[in-house]
Amino acid sequence: MSELHLEASKTALVTIDLQNAVVGMATQPYPAADVVARSARLAAAIRAKGGLVVYVRVVLSEFLNLPVDVSRRDPNAPPPPPEASEIVANAGYEPGDLIVSKPHWGAFAGTELEEALRSRGIETVVLTGIATNFGVESTARQGTGLGFPFVVVEDACSSISEEAHQFAFTHVFPYLTRVRSTEEVLAALA
Repeated sequence: MSELHLEASKTALVTIDLQNAVVGMATQPYPAADVVARSARLAAAIRAKGGLVVYVRVVLSEFLNLPVDVSRRDPNAPPPPPEASEIVANAGYEPGDLIVSKPHWGAFAGTELEEALRSRGIETVVLTGIATNFGVESTARQGTGLGFPFVVVEDACSSISEEAHQFAFTHVFPYLTRVRSTEEVLAALA
């Protein structure tokens, strides 16, 4: 594994779905509260050194309903309340950070994220969030296809099962991104 160096002013932290409805789920291998806390630490460090912090959320009442074999939501259920899509208070959001609303799993398709990163000269995206093999993986796949280099923070991501999380970090991310821990990313910013 090569040593990681990050030029903070050209780095963006992109957090995926650290919102009330998602953070309320049971996650593995890390509790959602740990993912939120680690993401908040990374946000503070990157922001303090002149980097960009982006909070991506899905507005659940506007989630694209595509014809699929297994729906993530009962189509007859009432729409989720607006607060379900709000970023959790302890995720570290501060004025000046960006909030991007997405219509589906990945953060690039149908959003302004690509333009926001390019217009600010971002050269590296540090990625965290829930769920590893849904929103985080979809965002990494879309973003690498657009030419963005990523660092996915293993201990600042979690999923619906440990197996799903481990599969992404063993069989997907090493071929698309660099994989590091929170402490390794913080050290790379020093």
